[in-house]
Amino acid sequence: MDRKFIPALAAGAFLGLAPGISSATVVGFLGNFDVINDTGSEQHGFEIDLEGVHSTEVTDTFGGPGRGFPTGRGFTPGTSVERYGSPSINEYNVGAVFGTKVVYHGIFANGAWDFGTPSVAPGAFATPGDNCWTGGGLGYGAGTPCDHFGVGTRKTPTKTTYSWLADPASGSGQLSVVNLPAPVFVVSPPAAPNAPPIVVAQVQAPAPGVAGQFGDALWVKVFTTELDHPIRLEDLVPDNAKVKLAVSETEWQLLQKDPGNPLAGILENGDKNNPIGNGKEAVLRRYEFFQYGGRYDPETHEARLALGNSDSHPLEDPLHPGRFIDVGNYIGDQNAAVNLNAAPVPLPPTVALLAPGLLLLVRRRRGRDVA
Repeated sequence: MDRKFIPALAAGAFLGLAPGISSATVVGFLGNFDVINDTGSEQHGFEIDLEGVHSTEVTDTFGGPGRGFPTGRGFTPGTSVERYGSPSINEYNVGAVFGTKVVYHGIFANGAWDFGTPSVAPGAFATPGDNCWTGGGLGYGAGTPCDHFGVGTRKTPTKTTYSWLADPASGSGQLSVVNLPAPVFVVSPPAAPNAPPIVVAQVQAPAPGVAGQFGDALWVKVFTTELDHPIRLEDLVPDNAKVKLAVSETEWQLLQKDPGNPLAGILENGDKNNPIGNGKEAVLRRYEFFQYGGRYDPETHEARLALGNSDSHPLEDPLHPGRFIDVGNYIGDQNAAVNLNAAPVPLPPTVALLAPGLLLLVRRRRGRDVA
């Protein structure tokens, strides 16, 4: 599996509401993420391609206007957030397909690029998350091989593609795409009127790379918390106090797509029968992802756990305390939150409401070896 650690968007929406049921209103989903350039060559931009989303439905970008962040270019705190500054947001149409490209890009003039992101070998550079910008803790500068990006939308993209761009001026330079799991929030009303909503999130393992075989396996840990006030974009960074409130929801789970079982490789968090706490206005989840470091079946690519291991409780390595058998490199994390107007909103008795939400994820990546 190509392991350039590029996040993927997910989105939340109201389900159709039954007549007479009340529910909270989705306000939005927010997040940020670090991306390390381990492509093997210097890159001069980063693209987030949101298929099925109009430009007016892109509501938030890291480094963009309206966030209170400096939008200038470069490495000077107080004047810029990250080297590429504010991204461009452009809608496109290709036949029946439309979408919006959010592009962070360098400027090519007089035979040279003003800014670029250096490359580093996989695993050779570590970031604790939310550090690849001028407000981070890495001493961010021209030699830092990572950058920090973020985007949010009001609706679910039909397809999301993330790319480092070697030459954004020509439109070429799209490099490997990584389909790491992205949490998808679904907000729906409880059975009782005037009660808080139910918030459920799902993540799925990567799709198989070869038809008829299992997909690549990975491990995931999930942490969650509910808050009585909305989450801001600035709050969704791994070392923020609100993120640190999240407690373990799923200690370990191995995820892998099975070509014979469409429901395999899916992890769902949140109880479909229980609403969130009364008066809570945000639900935050942090997902930590690790490579599967064990053996695969040579024919089917199915993960073959070591004797005594289970897919929800890997054994600690007796030779390396603190490490776990069959658990490989730390891939990164994604922080996701849904903001809600928790006050019940009565609906007309004949109306079933479907309202899209905005989701923006955070993920961080570091090359820490845990196996």
